Amino acid sequence: MRMLITDLATPRGPLLAKLMLVWYMTLFLLMAISPVDPRIWWGANVLPIIFVTALVVTFRRFPLSTTSYLLISLWLTLHTIAVHYTYPQVPMGLWLDQWFDFQRNHFDRIVHFAFGFLFTPPLAEIFRRVATARGWLLPYLVIISILGFSALWEIAEAWIGQIAHPDVERAMVGHQGDVWDPQRDMASAFYGSLACVGLLQLARRFKQARKEPLPEEAAEEMTAVSIRASVQEER
Repeated sequence: MRMLITDLATPRGPLLAKLMLVWYMTLFLLMAISPVDPRIWWGANVLPIIFVTALVVTFRRFPLSTTSYLLISLWLTLHTIAVHYTYPQVPMGLWLDQWFDFQRNHFDRIVHFAFGFLFTPPLAEIFRRVATARGWLLPYLVIISILGFSALWEIAEAWIGQIAHPDVERAMVGHQGDVWDPQRDMASAFYGSLACVGLLQLARRFKQARKEPLPEEAAEEMTAVSIRASVQEER
């Protein structure tokens, strides 16, 4: 995982990062026009706005890789569109419910899974550069951080729901009749992070396998070298 993250995490492409910021700001402004519930719109965007502001403030002193900014922008896009409709009413989730008879809108689970999957490389980059994490410690720190951020999100939703009107609470927390909704949302993020770590490990092994000779090829090469050495000694 460390080798692949090293390849991905070289800070570059500031212009592309700025374009992605422009994309998010444009999408945010468009989705802010007549959202289904303005209270939910602003309540669910508090943490993302703080997060994007932190990325902008630290851009010059601690720029992330283009890959990290791209993955973050992709998740922000999913979340911003979902909050415009409110998670229980996202059209894509309603279509999936009609096709597979899920009995609820599962778009929130998709976005939570995407959070774990898409934020794993950026977090790995940060831990590698700041804490010089290596080996098993790197994926451990990433996965445990994904779980921590997911729990923080659920806590923030609960706070906002308790302060706001009961209708806002139901839409913010998004239970949709599922009493285990917060736990399943956190589990979705956990599974997404595990899936990303697993894919990164497979990609690293595949990359190493392409560079390293196969055992049969290595044996043939060693035999050829021995034969050449013996011929030279006889001469």
